[in-house]
Amino acid sequence: MLKLYNYKAKVTKVIDGDTIECDVDLGSNVYIHEKFRLNGINTPELTGSEKEEGKKAKEIVTSELLDKEIIIKSDKPLKTDKYGRWLATIYLDGINYNETLLERGVAKNID
Repeated sequence: MLKLYNYKAKVTKVIDGDTIECDVDLGSNVYIHEKFRLNGINTPELTGSEKEEGKKAKEIVTSELLDKEIIIKSDKPLKTDKYGRWLATIYLDGINYNETLLERGVAKNID
């Protein structure tokens, strides 16, 4: 049975268009700092032939998420990618941000 868990978090750093670092509120004034990969999407890389598109994706995500309060929805059991980043769906102002990046053409679907 798949369970979803919601966590409040503050975005502290944008690594690239699909990777962020957050301070996650676990409740009772307990916070952890974690790196998250936006689940189901991929943005252009910051190196190689996609460099310019990758920089633009990072700039967009930085302007929209940095220092903002978000909701992180994650599957239970929690899953990580091959780099140890937690896979999560991000909500900004109640809207699925992963889907927003897809709809705007900033990201591509990888499911």
